[in-house]
Amino acid sequence: MSDDTKQTQEAKAKRTAKNSVFLDLFQDKKNLLKLYKTLHPEDTDATEDTLDIVTIDNVLTDNLYNDLGIMVGNNRLLLLLEAQSSWTANILIRILLYLAHSYHEYFERTSQSLYKSKKVKMPKPELYVIYTGNKGRKPDTISLSQEFFDGADIDIEIKAKVIYESDKDNIINEYIVFCKVFNEQIKEHGMTKQAVTETIRICKDRNILKQYLSSKEVEVVTIMMSLFDDEQIMKSFIKSERHDAERAMAEQLIRKGKMTLEEIADCVSELSFDELKEIEAEIMQLA
Repeated sequence: MSDDTKQTQEAKAKRTAKNSVFLDLFQDKKNLLKLYKTLHPEDTDATEDTLDIVTIDNVLTDNLYNDLGIMVGNNRLLLLLEAQSSWTANILIRILLYLAHSYHEYFERTSQSLYKSKKVKMPKPELYVIYTGNKGRKPDTISLSQEFFDGADIDIEIKAKVIYESDKDNIINEYIVFCKVFNEQIKEHGMTKQAVTETIRICKDRNILKQYLSSKEVEVVTIMMSLFDDEQIMKSFIKSERHDAERAMAEQLIRKGKMTLEEIADCVSELSFDELKEIEAEIMQLA
């Protein structure tokens, strides 16, 4: 097994094993109730005991994102997905897959069969995207039909409300501000521990997630530093994969003999001219 493959497997294992700040924050039922009350202030009967976290982090192979499912009693299912500063409509596909997976688990958990004549009972879905970048001209609601099918009438539809930073004082807005402060500190200090500790200091001073950050500061630093490790490992892996692909292409072009090394060098950005000459020499030795 190559070192690059080992690094990639280690990165995946770390992502599987660790929580994100988003998920860690809402593992606390007090914070989970605050989140729900932000979305449904009219539900005065809701308590910590009526809320359960639905595990949805194993649906997709890439667990870099922060995705949270909440079952409210047996009649409401909330899915909240974080869209980071690089906006993508693909988040609707993630929602679709998570929703199907969550319903499948719900039917199994409640011993309901889809193959009997009796109509199953299912919780009402509510779909949200928490966007931690700037709103700009982005919509308040996104849908599968609009984003992927130019608004056509399609046989399956997914709609999600998008939550942006606002002037409201609630735990969702605090989390969005926390993310923005973090991004600002990365720009100033790079992917360093100083960026993490400065983010925590600034947010505590501004009363942003202050109780959470004060009580779990060590854990938060560990979580956020591991994000840096993952990103650096993945960048190294991607660069290595690109290099290997270009080397294979260069070998093919040299064997065909229809292009000069100078022409091949224009086609491959990851390989130096000296490396191309070494590849040519190896091929000639094997001929």
